[in-house]
Amino acid sequence: MARTAGSHSDITGPRIREAALRLFAKHGYAAVSMRRIASEVGVQAGALYNYIPDKQALLFSLLKGHMDELLEAWDETAPGGDPLARLEAFVRFHIRFTLRRPESIFISYMELRNLEPENFIQIEALRGRYEAVLEQILRDGQAAGNLSVPDTRIAAFALIGMLTGVNTWYREGGRLSEDEVAALYWDMARKAVGAG
Repeated sequence: MARTAGSHSDITGPRIREAALRLFAKHGYAAVSMRRIASEVGVQAGALYNYIPDKQALLFSLLKGHMDELLEAWDETAPGGDPLARLEAFVRFHIRFTLRRPESIFISYMELRNLEPENFIQIEALRGRYEAVLEQILRDGQAAGNLSVPDTRIAAFALIGMLTGVNTWYREGGRLSEDEVAALYWDMARKAVGAG
């Protein structure tokens, strides 16, 4: 797409994404117009289309960027070895990742329903890859006799739901530190999968 002479795509493009993320998280995707995003960034509404084709593409870009970042960060962190140690690493990783990106986490769950079908399929595939990581850890734990869950797939969904829910109540500077929250969630997750 052609940009206006003198524009700074390396500055304006990220500012558009940041503004959209903030506005979608605060007001919801359906309530936010491209005009409102443009106003937040300080550009004319028509100028947004030099950077992004439409609002749907912007939402998809935010959700895909979030999932790509999540998967890449896990790949860099993922330990090998004992399933119980891998499960602990997963729990602590997910809590840290979630607490440091509250707006991204919020729209990744609440605005998924606003994706067009072809975009939804792509995001669901990325989410499935992440869920499969936890499910494999649980299967390995079952096989090693460290964990006891009746259905590893359902247990993976339940654990991710519980871990992601931290985003709804945690506030930086509150009663518990991030490390304390991670330790509490690890204790609950460990017990939930029969690791005692």
